[in-house]
Amino acid sequence: VEESIKPGIFSGVPGPGNPDYRAGFMYNGPRGEELDRFYLSPSQYALVLYATLIETGRMSPDGLLDFNRDGSIVEMIGAEHSPGHEVMSGSLGQGISQASGIAMARKLRGEKGRNVIFMSDGEFQIGQVWEAIQMMVYYKLDNILVYVDVNGCQCDGIMTSVMNIEPLEKRLEAFGMRVFRVDGHDVDALAEWGNLPPDGRPVIVLCDTIPYKGIPLLRERYPKFHYMRFVNQEEKNGYEKFLCRLKEENIYGNII
Repeated sequence: VEESIKPGIFSGVPGPGNPDYRAGFMYNGPRGEELDRFYLSPSQYALVLYATLIETGRMSPDGLLDFNRDGSIVEMIGAEHSPGHEVMSGSLGQGISQASGIAMARKLRGEKGRNVIFMSDGEFQIGQVWEAIQMMVYYKLDNILVYVDVNGCQCDGIMTSVMNIEPLEKRLEAFGMRVFRVDGHDVDALAEWGNLPPDGRPVIVLCDTIPYKGIPLLRERYPKFHYMRFVNQEEKNGYEKFLCRLKEENIYGNII
């Protein structure tokens, strides 16, 4: 791995007086008119993005040693300077607005690259998201591909008990989106929509997932999976044993 993609400390905000500033999208590989760009809307998912960058050789593995440390750009809730992040998308609901604005600019320039947005289902409780969708449909931004993690949970519990967004599929279709629904644990099914020919409509793929899939210990915390901490040493030991078994038996792929 090249030293140039080893994360460092926060160098300050961008500006003419700060030549050392590096944006998080620099970890995503080359940029060009024909290339796709990725936007992570729920920036609390940042750890998964960092792991992906490591697996693809775009971020040094020891970068995770600075995860969530003061001054590090490898933040727990990623920002625009964090590895892999194109924009600062928190609070929730803002990512799709920024991504759709960039998508419109790229379309006006005649760029062929798509704009892939990853969202969480809880963001559809926010009015700004629906305003962005209305804009995307009106301007026929078919260079947008949205994936939504539909797990039905949020920090306060089950989504239907907090603010129900279902039937999400029908609501999105009513706005004019091109909607598909798949098993979010089926990697091949997820990749399939990346080859879909454009037809003038933004594409949104609802990915049904189970947040505790394959991890019985985690299921015990259902339906609240946010802000989790080990309740005692016994629980921590249980997870350590589970992870060791995954490594020994090489069964990680079966869990996904």
